[in-house]
Formats: sequence, structure tokens, C-alpha cells
Amino acid sequence: MSKSKIIVIGSANTDMVVKASKLPLPGETILGGTFFMNAGGKGANQAVAAARLGGNVTMVAKVGNDIFGKQTITGLKKENIDTNFVFIDENAPSGTALIMLNDEGENCIVVAPGANANLLPSDIATITGIDDAEIILMQLEIPMKTITFVAKKAKENNQNVIINPAPAQKLNDELLNGLFLITPNETEAALLTGITVVDEQTASQAARIFLNKGVQNIIITLGKDGAYFENCELSLKIPAPVMKALDTTAAGDTFSGALTVAITEKMDWKKAIKFAITAASISVTRLGAQASVPYRNEIEI
Repeated sequence: MSKSKIIVIGSANTDMVVKASKLPLPGETILGGTFFMNAGGKGANQAVAAARLGGNVTMVAKVGNDIFGKQTITGLKKENIDTNFVFIDENAPSGTALIMLNDEGENCIVVAPGANANLLPSDIATITGIDDAEIILMQLEIPMKTITFVAKKAKENNQNVIINPAPAQKLNDELLNGLFLITPNETEAALLTGITVVDEQTASQAARIFLNKGVQNIIITLGKDGAYFENCELSLKIPAPVMKALDTTAAGDTFSGALTVAITEKMDWKKAIKFAITAASISVTRLGAQASVPYRNEIEI
């Protein structure tokens, strides 16, 4: 039996990070920083997480015809991800994020979406095999019209779509109606429902608003407190193990990728969420985005 196909449609960025003792003031130059470069972008992070944890993953993205774009494709291939639908944009550069970090772990970030902003419905229409996917996973770092186009097509084909609504922005009711799963954190849940999520009770109130809009399953991630799940039949609160966090950058992306694999493997909700929380908990103990994502043999549930 071939493994169920996961298609991740989303962003791919190169993160350029400078760590210094403090963040510069406007007009100030600070010497003595250290520089490192990481593969990032929510879409690519989630694709890598799903692939490392045992998923059969195809990535759909758009990169520039530049060194960063070539490195992105090479990196995804190394993770055994199908890159046949990573499109090359001849006019726009690859997406980049410039990140400054200080000794306290505070940061300031500027993202230039570049080619990510040009991943359009017309690109999606050229993809063969998208109808075979068991799950389509998306985030919000590509154009909303593309996300809406994919969701509508998937609904017609009775395919399951997962939306990780990050970075936080409003979603229209048409997109939510019939959606298989949404995975906001507390901040994103508050923006989308108007409910400030602080505990299990408020998480349930937010989840019910999603249910009333036609979302089938809701998982609200609660950081170190784990995650809350609700659908029409079941509600669960799954705690997270206590970990010393070094870098939480890709924890949410690791959770999304892991969860998608667990669902394709037909784990029940409790086991699937525990699997995803375990993966995310390991990722926060390591530096970097994709570099922090664990492999399947590291996960015991």
C-alpha cells in the first residue's frame, strides 16, 4: 500500500539572522554580531516536518530564479519531498526574512515575501495529481485568493483541507464552511472568533464559533499548555511535556506537519494530537526553524 499523499501549499523563505548583544536604534550601527542563514517559510517548514515524520509529501510553492530559490529546492529534495510543483518566478526574488536577535531573545523581523506573493490560482490549476491528495495543508503566507481557490476545489473533490491560520488574519465564512480542520494558536483564535483564549473554557467557546461556521474539527494550540480539540462529538485537552525552550520558531509548523502525518496514518484524535505535541516539544529545545524539526525515530507516544 502506498503512503497517503500530503500536499503542502505555502511559503518558502530564506531566513537571514544576525545575533547581537542589543537591537540597533534607527541610524545606529552595531559591530560584533554573528550571522547565520536558515531555510524557513511556514509552508516549507511544515512540509519538512511532515516528511521527516514519515509523510509522503509534495510541496507547492514559488521561488525566485536566484541562489536562495535553488537552495530551497535542493533542501526540500534532500528531505525526500516532491518538488515538481515548486514554481520558478523569473521576475520576483525568493522570499526572505531579515531577523535581528538580541541577548534576551527579543527579535525584530522584516519579511520580503518576494515570489511567495505570486503563487496564484493559475499556478495551482496546472498541477497534476492534486486530486489524489488525502490531505492538503495550507498556511497564510501566500495570497488569500490562492488559498480560497484550493479550498473550493478540494471541497468539490471531497478532500480534507487543513488550514494553519498563521500569520494571523481574518478568514471569510465561505472558506471556513466545510473545512476539515483549523489549527490556530490562542492569538489567532482570538482574532478569528473574538474570544480571548486563556483556558479550556474559553478555548471551547472559540471552538464552538468555528463549529457554527461549518469547520468540522478545531485544534487550538496553547503553547506550553498543550492543545485543545473539539468537534461535534468530542472535546479533549492534551497537555504538553515540560521542556526547556531554546527557540520556539518552528514549533507551530512542526505541530502542523506532525498532525497531518498522524491523520493520514488514521491515528485517533487523542493519539494524533499527542504525537504532534511531542514533535513540537522536541523542536523548541533546538535552534533554527527546519533544523529543529525531529525525525520519526525520536518520537515515542
